[in-house]
Amino acid sequence: MLKFLKIAGFLLVVVTLGYFYRIIHRQNIIPYIGSNNIEVSDENVLQNISPSEVLKEGDGIIFLETSDRLELSSLVLCAIESAARMYENRPVVFFLKGLNDTNIEEAVKTHFPVLSSLENIYIFPLKLEELFIDTPLLSWYNKTNPEKESHWLHVSADGCRLALIWKYGGMYMDTDIISIRPIPDQDFLAAQHSQFSSNGIFQFSAHHNFTQQCMEDFVKNYNSRIWGHQGPFLFTRILRKFCDLPDFNSTEDIMCGNITFFNPQRFYPIGYPSWRSYYRVWDKLPTFNDSYALHLWNYMNSKSNLTMVPGSNILVEHLYKQYCPSIYDSILRNMTTL
Repeated sequence: MLKFLKIAGFLLVVVTLGYFYRIIHRQNIIPYIGSNNIEVSDENVLQNISPSEVLKEGDGIIFLETSDRLELSSLVLCAIESAARMYENRPVVFFLKGLNDTNIEEAVKTHFPVLSSLENIYIFPLKLEELFIDTPLLSWYNKTNPEKESHWLHVSADGCRLALIWKYGGMYMDTDIISIRPIPDQDFLAAQHSQFSSNGIFQFSAHHNFTQQCMEDFVKNYNSRIWGHQGPFLFTRILRKFCDLPDFNSTEDIMCGNITFFNPQRFYPIGYPSWRSYYRVWDKLPTFNDSYALHLWNYMNSKSNLTMVPGSNILVEHLYKQYCPSIYDSILRNMTTL
């Protein structure tokens, strides 16, 4: 009996030590992976991986930053965290033009440490010329001078999202979209209002005819002087080739061939004329029961620069608390240490 108890006690110690090792090891891993093919961990273990490997299943969720900024707003980080939490079994991939193969490890540690507990987030440098290879957009990119282009950051982002979704498949999201419930797994576009498509969030399988036609039209009818011509207006004119677009009634969605055209309530329950409502105190908080995600109209906010402030009780504070709690807690901690 004594021998049995000794063996049982020894096994219990081994199991307990193994359990704590796994916890400590997991907490020290920084799960951001760059195209320099390294994953940073406490043991400095190198693992070869690339964007194509992460996105090979066609179920990735993609975010972009086409400026050189690495100091990103809390809304950008909230958008990424909310997606990672809502789609925990899908890779959430963030491409940043300001990253390169030599600064990614330090940049991740410096600028994005809050998200390190979410294992499905990956960060890569955004290399435009490399991305556009084998797409109709390469010829456009090679003959374009960004310094002479109107709305270059937006136009280049329009091209990048098309190329990425066409190549790999998956879902694209703007960085001012907070995910609040899972979207059904299907090819879709999001209506901003009746008969008009957004390009701020969409999902397609790889090499889909819609994204192929969009890239071809992007190059053929390129006009960067008109804001949105390469973005929502492009999506709308191509979608009209697939079907006639009726007005929406109530909260129903529309099927356009094999593409779901989601009702504006799904992502734009607060329209752009009322975008400030996200930064106001509500007597009664909206439920957003008909929505999958919320677009916060950051372009409209670019001059006002309104932001989430803990303790303000504005609508966006409640959204941060519920859907990106790590970012919210980080902001709160930084405020209390000032």
